Amino acid sequence: MSTILNIKQYSNEAIKFWLAFELISPIVLFMTTEKYMLEALELAEKGWGQTSPNPLVGAVVVKHGKIIGRGYHHRAGEAHAEVNALHDAGKKAQGADIYVTLEPCSTFGRTPPCTQAIIDAGIKKVFVGSVDPNPAHAGKGLEILREAGIETVSGIEKQACDKLNEAFFCWITSGKPFVILKMAMTLDGKIATAGGESKWITGPAAREQVQHLRKWCDAIMVGGETVRQDSPGLIVRGIDTVWKQPQKLIATRSMDDNDLLKYFPDKSARAVRCSSSTEWHDLLVELGKENITGLLIEGGGELAAEALNAEIVDKIEFHIAPKILGGKDSRPVVGGENPLTLEDAKFLRDYKLEIVGDDIIVSGYILRR
Repeated sequence: MSTILNIKQYSNEAIKFWLAFELISPIVLFMTTEKYMLEALELAEKGWGQTSPNPLVGAVVVKHGKIIGRGYHHRAGEAHAEVNALHDAGKKAQGADIYVTLEPCSTFGRTPPCTQAIIDAGIKKVFVGSVDPNPAHAGKGLEILREAGIETVSGIEKQACDKLNEAFFCWITSGKPFVILKMAMTLDGKIATAGGESKWITGPAAREQVQHLRKWCDAIMVGGETVRQDSPGLIVRGIDTVWKQPQKLIATRSMDDNDLLKYFPDKSARAVRCSSSTEWHDLLVELGKENITGLLIEGGGELAAEALNAEIVDKIEFHIAPKILGGKDSRPVVGGENPLTLEDAKFLRDYKLEIVGDDIIVSGYILRR
């Protein structure tokens, strides 16, 4: 007999309770899984700037509605998030669930596969945020777990998990680093006076955000004119947990590595030369082979124009100070050749605005035509 016929046996109160349970329980389950994955994401972010060329990954082990183990990937070559979380949980992991921001690895690399560690620990259910983007591995970890009798659920907080590793995903699928163009400008689009003075356009809070980006990237690129005018150090400052500084790339047609010794006597910078879109993309392939997963371009205006026109920029982050510089010869945030029509403009998708200190930060992804 169907459920519809059977419910006639019960009181109105019982029917209401049953209906409420049937309707609400999936929502409660979703909110619970979301809560645990957000905890795993927070853990993953602790590895910011430390794991490349590996992804950022966090994991939590949950039993009877309580987190009993936490872990994240600290550094490339060291234990993965799942292993750290299982170690934290110990023997209590038997029969528990694990939430992990990225599909557990299934092959031997510098560390053993996490799938085997999960099986050995006696985990009963695995919740995953992002599936491994590597075509050679995508879905295989989940398949191995299912074959071992472990239930798997993927796609929990997928958008946030994907975004966390957008550089790694780009690199592992295309062989090229993910490129962010960061520029600091006045409200009227100027990055320096006609004489080149640019310190400081934005305030301390925005400049701290730049250090966060520098910690994220594997390499920083500026133009030769920026080096001549500003003598930038191009290092991560004020952050204690930096285990390596990003590579320094100087885009120039007139300076060579010997010329750069005047500005970087420790030989930490190298000159790069690109005069066409093809050469720019070839450079990205070369950088990708050097395990550079994230490239941060910091200007100036001519380099910004070249990078945008060569279509190598994936994302922009423009820091806008609430001040007007003026002057027809003051230097624009994006230079280059004059466009012929408004159709030549670069459009953004998924853009957002933030207030950081006294400044406005506009970020977004370049819309590919």
